[in-house]
Amino acid sequence: MGNIIQNLRPNTLKNLVTHRLLAALALAIGTGLLVTFTNLQLTNALIKPILYDQEFIISPLLCTSPPKPHPLPPRLAQWQDRTNSGDYFSQVTTTQVGYLIWSQFPIRVYVELPKAVNGKQAQEWVNTVSQAVQEWSVYLPLTLVEQPEVANIKIVQKAPPLQTSPESKIPRARSALTTYELYLNNKVLSHRFTILVSPNQIGNYLTAAVRHEFGHALGIWGHSPLQTDALYFSQVRNPPPISPRDVNTLKRIYEQPTSLGWSLQSPDF
Repeated sequence: MGNIIQNLRPNTLKNLVTHRLLAALALAIGTGLLVTFTNLQLTNALIKPILYDQEFIISPLLCTSPPKPHPLPPRLAQWQDRTNSGDYFSQVTTTQVGYLIWSQFPIRVYVELPKAVNGKQAQEWVNTVSQAVQEWSVYLPLTLVEQPEVANIKIVQKAPPLQTSPESKIPRARSALTTYELYLNNKVLSHRFTILVSPNQIGNYLTAAVRHEFGHALGIWGHSPLQTDALYFSQVRNPPPISPRDVNTLKRIYEQPTSLGWSLQSPDF
């Protein structure tokens, strides 16, 4: 899978924008949190307040090739919204490397078998999570894998870390959390995701949490303001399926430029 960016040679580190941001990239999205920023010196575009479950953690900026669009995946290219429902693309946050777009398919997904429950419960959890993942396969090619080391996206039953909002010091639990890291794969800038899902999520809420977080992992790095969308910023009593607005937003994202999937343009690499 290549060397993780934090392990680059010393002569390569000079290509990072600031010494303070020399750390492994870990941007995270969870559920039910207000944004917090601590000791970060990022651009104003990156530190605008985003409510409920998006946070930015210290990350490096790379001297990458200029962002370029990839060909639109065939399933998204064929998608047509006959309802003219619109999208929430304006709510999607770009990153230091552009939009979080996958360019190599199928996207490999690993669902870890929980160890804290009995075998039957563990398998039921895996089945529920896998079914929620497969809902997105209508729009992008996905495949479930049995080896975590080859996965692009890993899903684990584990309680996300607690976090305190700026207005309160009382820790709040999250139902799920999605993070990613950058790494080099044969000099190509690549990324991979980890999704943590709280053991407290069961039934329809588990399905909804995975559906939501997996949307983030496919590139929707933001939230919808409408409860009828799977990427609505908070859990609701009757979780909605993937909506035309979710897919419209995903399609627009995959039409955008990104540095992911392209070779880094630097003689040090």
